[in-house]
Amino acid sequence: MPVYPTRLHYSAEQIVWQEVPGEVALAYTITGCPVGCKGCHSVDSWPVGSGEPLTEEHLQQQLQKYRGLISCVLFLGGEWQPTALLKLLKQIKNEGLETCLYTGYENVSLALREQLTYLKTGPWIAARGGLESPTTNQRFYDLRTQQLLNCEFQTGE
Repeated sequence: MPVYPTRLHYSAEQIVWQEVPGEVALAYTITGCPVGCKGCHSVDSWPVGSGEPLTEEHLQQQLQKYRGLISCVLFLGGEWQPTALLKLLKQIKNEGLETCLYTGYENVSLALREQLTYLKTGPWIAARGGLESPTTNQRFYDLRTQQLLNCEFQTGE
């Protein structure tokens, strides 16, 4: 079992438009993923402790920088460090923004779910495809309504 630092680390920080339906999100790719999905596009983020520390101060600076431009903060991973993630989720909610977590697990703790607006669950399985595929094993939920939003990713082509 890996030993994680006391705070989350990230390998990428970017503004995204397609990962959370109807939201403009500040997205963090969190390092140290223990899932290890075959075919993962973020293998570089697997090493524990790699990347930059995601401090509360850095997050606050970014939230101020993008105030009025973003509506959500997305974490691509981080659920394996629930205490550190919870602290940041609460900070984001206090700023009036929505929150989202992409996890390779099938579920996350109730404590995390209570701080999330959106949740994508399930490991990447190349043969099943991602959220745009009708055969995907992954699920994207609006936790406010418990509505499954996979249809938002599927174009019907």
